[in-house]
Amino acid sequence: MARAIWTGSVSFGLVNVPVGLYSATQDHDVHFHQFAKGTSSRIRNQRVNEDTGDEVDYDDIVKGAEVGDGDYVMLTPEELESVEPGRSRTIDITDFVDAADIDPVYYQKPYYLAPSDDAAKKAYQLLVKAMSKAERIGVATFVMRGKQYLAAIRPSADEKVLVLETMYFADEVRDPAEEIDRLATRTKVAGKDLDMAVNLIESLTTDWDPKNYRDTYTERVEQLIDAKKKNREIVPTEDAGETSEKVTDLLAALEASVDAAKQHRPGNTHNVTKLETRKADADDDGGSAKKKSGSRAKKTSAKKTSAKKTSAKKSSAKKTSAKKGSAKKGSGKRSAKKSSSSSRRKAS
Repeated sequence: MARAIWTGSVSFGLVNVPVGLYSATQDHDVHFHQFAKGTSSRIRNQRVNEDTGDEVDYDDIVKGAEVGDGDYVMLTPEELESVEPGRSRTIDITDFVDAADIDPVYYQKPYYLAPSDDAAKKAYQLLVKAMSKAERIGVATFVMRGKQYLAAIRPSADEKVLVLETMYFADEVRDPAEEIDRLATRTKVAGKDLDMAVNLIESLTTDWDPKNYRDTYTERVEQLIDAKKKNREIVPTEDAGETSEKVTDLLAALEASVDAAKQHRPGNTHNVTKLETRKADADDDGGSAKKKSGSRAKKTSAKKTSAKKTSAKKSSAKKTSAKKGSAKKGSGKRSAKKSSSSSRRKAS
């Protein structure tokens, strides 16, 4: 079971509900390490003094805030702790608002709030039912890990749990009018185009089901990793690419889209195809760095063994040749001795 990452209580009016805070989401991204190309050596990051090049211990590092013109104000951990908002264990609901009043751009990260013990269940369920019936969202502030958060609290759709979503403060959200040059606020649209666009939206409208949508890119990355692990490679496919034709008649494009929407199926997975793979070539650069290193080692060893065998053969041949030569010389000497002995007998 999951463990609470924060414990405290939800407060509204004079009512306090002891709760625990739990993560509502999880990361499923594929996480990579960095390696030096062509090796299995990991890349490591170090804290280095830019002037001396020496590595600096974590305990010897302080934080500094730039105040302009390359000047910095240094702050110690103790100084930062002295201005923290405190170790409050209360989520203070100060207001209730309509859900539609909050622009989703303010939402940051969701968590679950659950009663911390059996004694808190009654007050907790009362808060869930009351907020659901009133159709209101609670706006609160609380402190977690030395930081103050703005949060929205609402019951889940099935009214089983309270959902707390941390939010951005007003000064953290950018004004698009100040940040983006090309806003179409003054552009006029024809009524017929608008009606057709609404018709297209209605044609693509379906019931919300989160299971219809998957992170297909991560799935394909996992397939790629599994293929490389099995010494296989991806078969290249023709990329249809983006159409180069510019839409000159907006109404005609909308009409064509409405016709195509008749075959619409909800979700983003019906057009996803599984990666096609094949056995990797022997000289392929892909695959595991460790496997490549091992392969090179085996080849080198094989070459050395072959060289030793060749050397042994040559040595053996030389010895054999030497023995034959020696045998011939010995035979010649014996023949000369016999000839000399025969001559002496005749002379006598």
